[in-house]
Amino acid sequence: MPFITVGTENSAPIDLYYEDHGSGQPVVMIHGFPFNGATWEKQAIPLLNAGYRVITYDRRGFGNSAQPTMGYDYDTFAADLDVLMTELDLRNVILIGHSMGTGEVTRYLGAYGSQRVNRAILLAPLAPFLLQTADNPEGVEKSLFEGFKQAIIQDRFAYLTQFCNNFFNWDENKGRLVSEEAYRAHWDIGARASAKGTHDSVDAWLTDFRGDLPQIDVPVLIVQGDKDNVLPYAKTGQRLQPMLAGSRLITLKGAPHGIPWTNADEVNQAIMEFIGAPTMARA
Repeated sequence: MPFITVGTENSAPIDLYYEDHGSGQPVVMIHGFPFNGATWEKQAIPLLNAGYRVITYDRRGFGNSAQPTMGYDYDTFAADLDVLMTELDLRNVILIGHSMGTGEVTRYLGAYGSQRVNRAILLAPLAPFLLQTADNPEGVEKSLFEGFKQAIIQDRFAYLTQFCNNFFNWDENKGRLVSEEAYRAHWDIGARASAKGTHDSVDAWLTDFRGDLPQIDVPVLIVQGDKDNVLPYAKTGQRLQPMLAGSRLITLKGAPHGIPWTNADEVNQAIMEFIGAPTMARA
């Protein structure tokens, strides 16, 4: 399996597992919490068939990547992405993030610029700033996130079940937009993640991305369901679009948080139209 080393912890390397398939303009896809790159399968195959080079990787602590006890913050996550982009010498990249993965996209563009990036797609985004503060009254109270962390400490697997319920809007969509088998597959992937990484990532969700937004100078597409029960639409995507000049927001009516799986056809259509697949993609 291919790995890229992004650091060390004591005697052990911190290696990120990645997959790199196809040829053509590169598309780098960054998964949501607490899953891994395998959850992109409904997007990866159509992109490969359309002639793109598709690269997925597992965030540190998740999937097949190393599980260090440190580095679960967006400065580090963006630095990890920069190592991947640099080591593979990727250029003219289409960056696609889902949920927590949109944080890497946003912080990477804010910190490292768009020299290697052609455009970006944010699916169910985390930005602009999820935490309620005096200058961000539209955010969510911190006590909710403290409750998440306590639940993970007490019984991470029970927390994961509740998370998957909200991820898919399970009561409403089971047997319709998501099967029991797909639900279990996502749960199993999440259960294999680092316990500490799962816990510490909650603090990362409270990152203030507002300073990154003015630095983003590539076209951005935002896609989100208006029944997102993980990252509420009114507090994330709907707020974010006016802050990104020239960005476009596509709202999926009645869709949950896990749109790469539950609403794959709509998501894929939006992606393909935005990137001009296949003949309009810049070589």
